[in-house]
Amino acid sequence: MTITFGYARVSTSTQSLDAQRDALLAAGVDVRHLRVEMASGRRDDRPVLAALLAEVADGDAVVVTKLDRLGRSLSHLVHVVDELERRGVALRSLSEQIDTSTSAGRFMVHMLAALAQMEADLIRERTLDGLAAARSRGRVGGRPTVMSPERLATAQASVAGGQSVAAVARALGVSVSTVRRHLA
Repeated sequence: MTITFGYARVSTSTQSLDAQRDALLAAGVDVRHLRVEMASGRRDDRPVLAALLAEVADGDAVVVTKLDRLGRSLSHLVHVVDELERRGVALRSLSEQIDTSTSAGRFMVHMLAALAQMEADLIRERTLDGLAAARSRGRVGGRPTVMSPERLATAQASVAGGQSVAAVARALGVSVSTVRRHLA
């Protein structure tokens, strides 16, 4: 018996699955075969997707609203598509109107995945360029240090006086690793 599975994913709890759920149900996915997940598309270790891939069998189909629901990385998306194809499972994407049970559909998946990867790479490059420009202007990103010069002097004097690093960390209200990193 062939089954049409649906897979919906959002990256954060502030996003809604409703639109994806409605589209998949309208496309013929039975609610019992709808799999939903809240995880970043960049992660390869998504448990619901892994369980779905383990569950599908020859002749089944997996339906998504958009290819980026499976993953934004070209290598991961190609891996999933190849695994599904190897196991005789079709992949349908509603937005892109792609069906990998056809050769044209398989070709389009690879082309769209390549474009998505290029877009992600360009975003990453622009972000790195922006961070480098900010650094060259003296701006430093990241979390501010909790070790003020006064706290550091107190930590140095306390450790030199024989107190343990753990006791100094407790007294200053910081972690042991923070004290060790600043004393190194």
